[in-house]
Amino acid sequence: MNETEPEAVDGDADTVRTAETMFDIAQRLVDDDGASLAELAAEVEYAKSTVHRHLRTLEDLGYVVRRDDGYRVGLRFLEIGVTARSGYRGYDLVRQKVEEIAEVTGERAQFFVEEHGKAVYLARAAGDQAVRTDPGLGSRIPLYAASAGKAILAELPESELSDRFEHMSFAPVTEHTITDPDELRAEIEAGRERGYYFNREESLRGTHAVGAAICGPDGDVIGGLSVTGPSHRLNGERLESELPDLLLGAANELELNIAHS
Repeated sequence: MNETEPEAVDGDADTVRTAETMFDIAQRLVDDDGASLAELAAEVEYAKSTVHRHLRTLEDLGYVVRRDDGYRVGLRFLEIGVTARSGYRGYDLVRQKVEEIAEVTGERAQFFVEEHGKAVYLARAAGDQAVRTDPGLGSRIPLYAASAGKAILAELPESELSDRFEHMSFAPVTEHTITDPDELRAEIEAGRERGYYFNREESLRGTHAVGAAICGPDGDVIGGLSVTGPSHRLNGERLESELPDLLLGAANELELNIAHS
């Protein structure tokens, strides 16, 4: 275990390294839904005194709260998250449409945006039959493992798409995740012809999804809209015709509303 953070060759590098440690501690609190000082020190492999200094700083700034059972992230992060979310074009329109789709289908509907090469949940809603399996707002999954993520990739300029493929790890999320670049390319091309994309147990076992891209008035991709449900309900005509028709209609309406908002 390190007694202190590693020495850096200059002040700027040292500042960045300190910030990385602080955010690592905050992320561990998110992932673990809170933790004690001893648990955090063991996870990040720094001395308790070092971790404690970071926690005190985060606590003083309002980003961490101390409870009887340890530390938790504070609501200051909520303020940041709400501000980040509202900065996305057409967010209120997207949220309303996601809720409408969930109500009509009875399934789970969500909207993803791309950030740092991942698909990030920006909005979601659950219908009366929906499975409660998604990891929550702000959570991230590989673009290639989500139907809406594939839709986002398909709207990128070819040069950017090729660059993304070069830097993707293609690590499997489930045994059904497409990890072969050529196979993913073929699926993206097929989706471009249809206008929608599938996820058959590629991000979560036992679930299927269909997704479509949402683009701005100048053609740039804003995000991806999708519907998810149990594979035994989302199959056959419902998966391949009924839901895609509904989703494409919703996407078209949403794009028009965003363009004129």
